[in-house]
Amino acid sequence: MKKKIGISYTEASFINYENWFTPEDLGDDLEVVILSFLRNNVEDIYTCDGLVLTGGVDVIPSLYGGAENYPHQPHEFLPERDAFEKRIYEYSQQQQLPVLGICRGLQYINILEGGKVYEDIGEAANKIHKKDTSDKIHGVNIRKDSLLYAVTGQEKGQVNSAHHQGIHPAKLGKNIMVSATSDTSDEMIEGIEFKDKTGKGFMLCVQWHPERMPEKESNPLSQQIKTQFLQAVRNHTK
Repeated sequence: MKKKIGISYTEASFINYENWFTPEDLGDDLEVVILSFLRNNVEDIYTCDGLVLTGGVDVIPSLYGGAENYPHQPHEFLPERDAFEKRIYEYSQQQQLPVLGICRGLQYINILEGGKVYEDIGEAANKIHKKDTSDKIHGVNIRKDSLLYAVTGQEKGQVNSAHHQGIHPAKLGKNIMVSATSDTSDEMIEGIEFKDKTGKGFMLCVQWHPERMPEKESNPLSQQIKTQFLQAVRNHTK
């Protein structure tokens, strides 16, 4: 029986996530399952052996004590998605499943672990990080004592950027550590993982979009993250 990778559905370029996991990546032993808040296919969550929380619309601010109104907020929040993805994450932790959190996924995992985000990072930072007609590009610095470094072998690298929210450095979630920051003046948090990994499954969360970054097949900050996540799924036993 094939192991299943559950990818949370997003209204924002979902096809990029599906295409990131190629037939060659999946081989004969893995398959992708779409976990959609629109279909509310909760039962499919419990068949998964690895989970990806994707990017997309801002998390509803009441979940982290945020302001009701702020710059660049969406026309409509998706509380159904927030509730559905909470179930995904809670299941991942119950079963110690491998998890990838991408952009919103990184932010939401920090929130679910009791942390907070900036509702909006501000206009100066938005010029560096917020998507315009295309993703922005900037450098990142990676901590050598992190899983992210062990996975990628990189202390520095170039990533894409398309966000107007970010993790508040003074409001990290429980047992969450910063694994990467931007090399820009704002030192935006670009990666998080568990600080104490005892009894925890593989988890990497990144603020960038490895599924659509330039030269993703050769950039370790995409390719190695995917490769090691897939290996973690293959190695995991429930």
